[in-house]
Amino acid sequence: MDVLPRDADPRSIVGQNVRAVRAAIEESARRAGRDPASVLLVAATKYVGGAGVRLLWDLGVEVFGENQVLSAIEKARAVGPGPRWHLIGHLQRNKAAKAIEHFEMIQSLDSVRLAEELDRRLAAAGRPPMPALLEINIAREPQKTGFTPEEALAACAEIVRLVRIRVRGLMTMGPAADDPEAMRPHFRALRALRDELRGAGLGAGDLPELSMGMSADYAIAIEEGATMVRVGSALFRGVPRDALA
Repeated sequence: MDVLPRDADPRSIVGQNVRAVRAAIEESARRAGRDPASVLLVAATKYVGGAGVRLLWDLGVEVFGENQVLSAIEKARAVGPGPRWHLIGHLQRNKAAKAIEHFEMIQSLDSVRLAEELDRRLAAAGRPPMPALLEINIAREPQKTGFTPEEALAACAEIVRLVRIRVRGLMTMGPAADDPEAMRPHFRALRALRDELRGAGLGAGDLPELSMGMSADYAIAIEEGATMVRVGSALFRGVPRDALA
């Protein structure tokens, strides 16, 4: 790991963080017998502004995950063209029209009604099919959105009938845990559920995507099959908040 002086500028700190995260992704993938290129780093930018996005973009990070539509649009305007945006937070149906204009993927498709609204908006706008991931409430936590594992099969069967939604896989945000290893059973359960949907012939492209794992546990998620990891705080660790606004 690089050693930084105490007065290192934010770019140097974030640069070191990006290198450390990419090295951990590569190590975890190789440990699992996987090609590191099969894992996409999605920078979660909920708690930073345009400056934070620009720092990562300049350092070679290309895909950014945002929780709110309007926040993502504001950051995209500040940074300019180039970054690719995924929605990783709950989407209200009244924001569907804006969402299809801004995001290349909806990772948090959490209801059939939302899928139908997105399909309708895409059709009205004459846009091509949009890739999406079904959000799964893998631990069945009542405070979280997403399909329960028991709901997933029927919901997916309904959604794949829509012309302009392409279900590419599953996404989950597991329960908070002090020990990252506590997440391993949840990641395994998501992979098993994806395999069940595959076996039923549902989804596009054999459901290749599993979006799971965040800053505290992405290494374990990769070992369990993650193809996308949503990393935020690990990329900005050590940088003053005002430098990322």
